Amino acid sequence: MTLTFEDKLRNYARLAVQVGLGVKPGQRVLVQAPVDTAPLARLVVREAYAAGASFVDVRWDDDDVMLARFELAPDGTFETLSQWRVDAELETANAGGAVIAIRATDPNLLGKVDQARVATYQKALATYRRPYSQQVMTNRLNWNLISAPIPAWATLMFPDASAETAVEQQWDAIFAATRADQPNPVAAWQEHLAHLKRRRDTLTGKQYHALHFTGGDTDLTVGLADGHSWGGGAADTPGGITFTANIPTEEVWTAPHRGRVDGVVVSTKPLSYQGVLIDGIRIQFKGGRITNASATQGQDALTRMIATDEGSHRLGEVALVPASSPISRSGLFFFNTLYDENAASHIAIGSAYRFNVQGGVDMTLDDFLAAGGNDSLTHVDWMIGSAQMDVDGVARDGKREPVMRAGEFVI
Repeated sequence: MTLTFEDKLRNYARLAVQVGLGVKPGQRVLVQAPVDTAPLARLVVREAYAAGASFVDVRWDDDDVMLARFELAPDGTFETLSQWRVDAELETANAGGAVIAIRATDPNLLGKVDQARVATYQKALATYRRPYSQQVMTNRLNWNLISAPIPAWATLMFPDASAETAVEQQWDAIFAATRADQPNPVAAWQEHLAHLKRRRDTLTGKQYHALHFTGGDTDLTVGLADGHSWGGGAADTPGGITFTANIPTEEVWTAPHRGRVDGVVVSTKPLSYQGVLIDGIRIQFKGGRITNASATQGQDALTRMIATDEGSHRLGEVALVPASSPISRSGLFFFNTLYDENAASHIAIGSAYRFNVQGGVDMTLDDFLAAGGNDSLTHVDWMIGSAQMDVDGVARDGKREPVMRAGEFVI
């Protein structure tokens, strides 16, 4: 059966709603979308109503509007927020609704603007958005991230193609990565999610004291939070709604211990962060805290990201991804963390997900920190895995066993 582009696009929208959000009858839904992705956003709206949503609203974004502000607005204005735009997320969550974001932006959008302006705005946004972010970090609502091509992003991925051809090639890459090009993508995702669940259950049962990463210039020991749980694939809200936060997803992940990370780690792929490309990241940890950080490109953005608060000097996530994942096998670099983090094992600077510590959702912040969890205004994933990376699981008594060899799982 040959699928047309329209078939694949409908599959993609259906996956986002049925597998990603898991929309239930009577739920309201908020769709956040760049204006360039309107055709997909409109299909998501229709699929949400078909799934029984009671009300679906769209909050539109635009790269050029954002860029104009950072280029032309006067100094001293970058703590100003359109609160109603942020309030839409919290209003939806508090009403028991679901939130889906279509993430698509030019990875170099803000690369030439004053990074102090960007950092000021991002910190103000993260601070105001915190009540909603806390619901996301505890799986209090069903939420989902997907993406879609825009010309500036597509031509960066495929620099030798015309803008029109680059967008077509990027759609092909997205459809392949998300299984939307298969005749029954929902069934394919159910099989994939079951596989991820088996892997996360195995790792949770191991209760390693630490993971040791070695490969290339990386020699990093990541202690794991007390009573940690591994996530991966689908999750459940307290009300029993099953959702898959990221499409695509190939990872299993858990919470590092905020006070037990030591060694040196080097990135294996660039990081697209807030419109700036950061490459050649090299970070040293001692006692859980970053003691030195450098980048061959985007040093200022990296420094400001780490300086967000105390929690951004520590790790909030460690994730394992096989080097043979479909996105890795594609040989493509997406300049988009939603995709690139599913091509390589990675770590995240900043806040930990509460559900990665057993009982963490209901803990006080002090108890969560005591268990090793981390708290921050930010959470930024960056890639450290490769086909040369070995990972050992270290037990509390110091005994070791292989978890990954040459980038592939052996447990």
